[in-house]
Amino acid sequence: MAQTKNHGYSYRATLAASQKVNWRVEDIIGGDKRLDFSKRFMPESLARVESVDFLGAAEKRTLNQIRGNAYLSIFGLVEEFILPYLMDHARPRLQGDDYRVRALLQFAGEEAKHIHLFKLFSEEFEKGFGDKPSVIGPPEAIAQVILAHDPLAVALAILHIEWMTQRHYQESVKDDQELDPQFKSLLKHHWMEEAQHAKLDTLVVEALSEGRGREQIATAVEEYIEIGGFLDGGLAQQTQFDLVAFESATGRRLTARERENFIECQTQANRWTYLGSGMTHPNFLATLESLAPEARARVEQIAPSFC
Repeated sequence: MAQTKNHGYSYRATLAASQKVNWRVEDIIGGDKRLDFSKRFMPESLARVESVDFLGAAEKRTLNQIRGNAYLSIFGLVEEFILPYLMDHARPRLQGDDYRVRALLQFAGEEAKHIHLFKLFSEEFEKGFGDKPSVIGPPEAIAQVILAHDPLAVALAILHIEWMTQRHYQESVKDDQELDPQFKSLLKHHWMEEAQHAKLDTLVVEALSEGRGREQIATAVEEYIEIGGFLDGGLAQQTQFDLVAFESATGRRLTARERENFIECQTQANRWTYLGSGMTHPNFLATLESLAPEARARVEQIAPSFC
């Protein structure tokens, strides 16, 4: 098993960085910090509403905002399984490396803060949008399924999510000047802390892989893929929810052919957003290769389906 560790990450450095960028929920949402529903929330590379070409401009903006609501709601959902996972991972090793303990607890605290942020966003969205679109869940049931897997598989799923977040902001959100500034601010502040989480979870993956042979690594990777399959099923349901929300918000009843096109385009958009963009992130693939070259090859083999 390869053990290439040339990333330079450390618990001490990530803790210091997290403390520098720390922000309060109250400073970025609420009061005069309101969503602007005359603007798009999500970059087109993630929302892919333009491919639903039978919609008008206003309808595409509405669908984009529905996707934005689902995006932050799903982040809140996944962070509700990341939080207990981190606490369980930190608990057995409270002695020894003090920086490690403090960094993981900081990580957990920030995830709890993000959950709070996204709940407040959901309330703000409902006030401005005039409706509350359905989102997959409940979080507890999803967490139960995911946390039943091998801890290394769960750590890989979390690492996937962390690098996915980095890619979304850096490649799609950061330079898009047409997005609602308030929604973009939420994504920026989330990204600022997730940048440290990606480093910490890389260290967690390495710790959990120590002493494992190739077969054990391969088994964990297969369980990571199972988690991805489970989430993919949830995303298919989310696409259906988004369709219902769109028809409710616009008062437009799509034809059978339009519904088929909507589902096809938005299913693939969701797959890229939450699965493909993480599975193909270079840093995620590098970590897989450091575990075992065949682990990277296995994920690269299936990734095109989600892109």
